[in-house]
Amino acid sequence: MTRILITSALPYINGVKHLGNLVGSLLPSDAYARFMRMRGAEVMHICATDEHGTPAELAAAAAGEPVEAYCARLHEVQKSLGEGFRLEFDHFGRSSSDRNHRLTQHFAKALFEQGLIYEVTEQQMWSESDGRFLPDRYLEGTCPNCGYERARGDQCENCTKQLDPTDLINPRSSVSGATDVEARETKHLYLKQSALQEQIRAWIETKSDWPVLATSIAKKWLNDGDGLRDRGITRDLDWGIPVKKGDEDWPGMEGKVFYVWFDAPIEYIAATAEWADAHGKSEADWRRWWREDEGARDVHYVQFMAKDNVPFHTLSFPATIMGSGEPWKKVDFLKGFNWLTYQGGKFSTSQGRGVFMDQALEILPSDYWRWWLLSNAPESADSDFTWEGFQSGVNKDLADVLGNFASRVTKFCRSKFGETVPEGGEPGEAEAALAVEIDTRLKGYAAAMEAVEMRKAASELRGLWVAGNEYLQHAAPWSVFKTDEAQAAMITRTGLNLAALYATVSRPFIPDASDALAGAMGIAPNGAWPESAAVALSQLPAGHAFSVPENLFRKIEDAEREGWEAQFEGAAT
Repeated sequence: MTRILITSALPYINGVKHLGNLVGSLLPSDAYARFMRMRGAEVMHICATDEHGTPAELAAAAAGEPVEAYCARLHEVQKSLGEGFRLEFDHFGRSSSDRNHRLTQHFAKALFEQGLIYEVTEQQMWSESDGRFLPDRYLEGTCPNCGYERARGDQCENCTKQLDPTDLINPRSSVSGATDVEARETKHLYLKQSALQEQIRAWIETKSDWPVLATSIAKKWLNDGDGLRDRGITRDLDWGIPVKKGDEDWPGMEGKVFYVWFDAPIEYIAATAEWADAHGKSEADWRRWWREDEGARDVHYVQFMAKDNVPFHTLSFPATIMGSGEPWKKVDFLKGFNWLTYQGGKFSTSQGRGVFMDQALEILPSDYWRWWLLSNAPESADSDFTWEGFQSGVNKDLADVLGNFASRVTKFCRSKFGETVPEGGEPGEAEAALAVEIDTRLKGYAAAMEAVEMRKAASELRGLWVAGNEYLQHAAPWSVFKTDEAQAAMITRTGLNLAALYATVSRPFIPDASDALAGAMGIAPNGAWPESAAVALSQLPAGHAFSVPENLFRKIEDAEREGWEAQFEGAAT
């Protein structure tokens, strides 16, 4: 059995995520995991909340809560919303877990013993008004690379260039807005990434099957300027993983924590260990997914993330793993996504612009959002969410094509033959042609999912639905019934089997509708991937009981769409 490890980029803890965050990693990783399980693979699907760093402290302060309590509360919020969108993780962990503390400290010790961590006395920005050092996001200013005036001290979100706080022009405190900041000496640990540059470059060169988005970003970082730079892995913060060499204290690093970029990816491993703890599993049960000397050589590891996370997963995290000198599993395929924009601009929490996960679920069930987002995933370029496009996609694809087909064939059968699959008639040329198209679509759909091409997979799935509609329309059992009841029975039987097929193959994209349709057709909700059209179109024998499903999808009315567009357009400026 194929073993597949799947990780989604960790959603940051500071608030509810918007639709762009959802489609940038969480949703496609879920669709892929569902598909691979249907294909018979043994799957480990892992995610967690990313809880350390200055944004967590700032968000907690803004909420008037201790940071530990804030992170615990927001973890439950994000977990619940993920469940609302039917994200099926084997474990949804926390980067603040004890497992991640121990593993991060373990990696730090291993890297130190490999001669890849060294101490630096450097200049960090100090705010007299705040009475503290201002690491990364505690500091804002003008980006020296692109001139963006709200660049953070760790990275410019406009041009994505990594920065150090001292790089910023006209720096100011993100906490108080104070500009009385000055450089002062402090000690920190650095990871000697430069020593691993050629090893990482050679590894990236072997990934010819990765999307161009992922390899181009990695190569740009490797080739720009001085190449892969050494990077600080500690910060002067209270909230985080204390700096230790394994279980040992680290002299001179008292009161400091590991930088969030260093510990967050390690949580992929730690969350798998958390899964083992939560399910009474052994150490060997999680290590077989991550240690190549304990079984992980047979694992195919796939990562999902938005493009801003690509540098950390193609360079920094591999540097941690390779540099440790230990046989940890490295990613085999990295799927990067571009941005999802909102009505031509950016999502904005502060301005109330765009739809966030909690708001989306209050408006419509998760399948509506899952379908539109995955079928319009920002793979080769940015995608733009518009309410008109959303309305059109839902109405045409879900209501007019899939929902209409399921309703028509089941209601017709009930009216003419009752609520069991009718017998009689023999398949002919139309059914043979249908089987050929179904086989072609199934192969195309599976190939697209295996290649992690979400838009193409959605197109093939929609093609399967369309094939059923066109068959039913041309075969017209309602007309044939008047002259040849047996032939009408055969057409109807074929249509019901198509409905059962759709209930199965639609699961990666629209799991709730798949469950509803499977229940109506009297089949198991977690069916295996169909081997062929011949098998799929004979799944329901004559006499098999079914029921007419509730309306799977309703249409979005113009008035609703206009109301939502006004509701989420953002604050007036």
